[in-house]
Amino acid sequence: MYVEWVLTILSEVEVLARFGRALADPIRCRILIALREAPSHPADLADLLGISRTRLSNHLACLRDCGLVVAVPVGRRVRYELADPRLGHALDDLRAAVVAVAADAGRTCAEAADKDCC
Repeated sequence: MYVEWVLTILSEVEVLARFGRALADPIRCRILIALREAPSHPADLADLLGISRTRLSNHLACLRDCGLVVAVPVGRRVRYELADPRLGHALDDLRAAVVAVAADAGRTCAEAADKDCC
């Protein structure tokens, strides 16, 4: 029983860590936000975000590895979309929660400027 509980906790932690890894980069955040709006082809995403296709490809690979986006073949092209529609809701909820907490606190931590956080 204890082993099953530990494995469940570890898998939950791993899932959240993957999500955190994806959100740790501003470009990946922008990709997720764009895909929240609508599925898109890599060339269109690169143009929208103003980055090279190579750079976009690297970020899409990370998001695929994290299990957050999927590549869907469409004829000779590939379209990217969120792996699950609930991810769009999760992004909205997370953003709203962070904004609410920041508004409640009215400030950032004392180390924000030094550590480039918060």
